[in-house]
Amino acid sequence: MDKIAITEEMHVEKEWFEQAKKQTFETLPDFMNHVMNDYIHDYGTVCHAVSACALAAAWAANDSKGARGGITGFQAAFVMWDFIKQWDYSSNKCGLKIVDYDDMLYPQYDHKFDKTISSNTWEALQETAKELLSENENSIVHPDVREHWKSIVNGLVPFGYTVKK
Repeated sequence: MDKIAITEEMHVEKEWFEQAKKQTFETLPDFMNHVMNDYIHDYGTVCHAVSACALAAAWAANDSKGARGGITGFQAAFVMWDFIKQWDYSSNKCGLKIVDYDDMLYPQYDHKFDKTISSNTWEALQETAKELLSENENSIVHPDVREHWKSIVNGLVPFGYTVKK
């Protein structure tokens, strides 16, 4: 079979994402092989392909006997955050946040857009700033960065944020 050259403008990934939801342990290898190897990928399409494979594996795992009937929405959110941290933010110490700007369409979600951080996040920022100052005591760190770290250690919450109780 000849490989098909694709571009992002073709939006082939839409079909992959739909098919990903239907994968089982038995069909997963063929699906992944198709998505990754039946196309000539460009810089963007390969990203969609890897994402489709990850989603297919998650759907297949969720459909397996080991999932005990499938995971809950709460568990799915944990899986998402676990994946995000392991895939691209494994060294993150202070936390991450996803903002769903669709929520701006509904007035009851105004609290989601307050410039607040949790006390746990604030403590992690202060501890990390303290560590960075110690680790970089004799290194060349831009003076503005060093002063920013010091201000965090000294209790100044940056960028107009407040700590929520």
